[in-house]
Amino acid sequence: MTYPHNEALLRHFADLRDRWHGETAVTREEKEQLFAVTVEPLDPIAREALDELNEDLLLGTGKVAATGLDRTPDGGLAALWVLWWPEQVAAGINPIAIRAHYGRGFHHPHLSGGTVDEWPLNVFTPEQALAELPTLRAIAAADLHNLVFQADYRIVPATMSGSRS
Repeated sequence: MTYPHNEALLRHFADLRDRWHGETAVTREEKEQLFAVTVEPLDPIAREALDELNEDLLLGTGKVAATGLDRTPDGGLAALWVLWWPEQVAAGINPIAIRAHYGRGFHHPHLSGGTVDEWPLNVFTPEQALAELPTLRAIAAADLHNLVFQADYRIVPATMSGSRS
């Protein structure tokens, strides 16, 4: 048995090995079309990960926003989901971010956060998107952790309320 999050890594490694993406996309255009389809089932999963963090750690004070799919300055494609809240804005630091992107020089798409670097993104079905929920949760949590180091623990409302769980 292979765990779903490891299956995504195996798909990633197979892409590198076989020089295609998703078993069918070989050209840049084909890969971009496949990536564009990926963003739709990923959207509710990214929002869920950020909503969970907002509810538990930001005590519901945050707001989630999404860009949808856009062309990047380097000619690639990206979709961005962000979670911002009053203490983060007051501290002058960036929001928590989950980014799905296919950079111009990349072989295939990746996930990243505002302060968390690359993670492979090989999602082609809603079921595979759902399997990425733990990864998106981890990216969001790591992003918040790194933002605390940019400011301090007071940007997390649950910490200031005395919560330990």
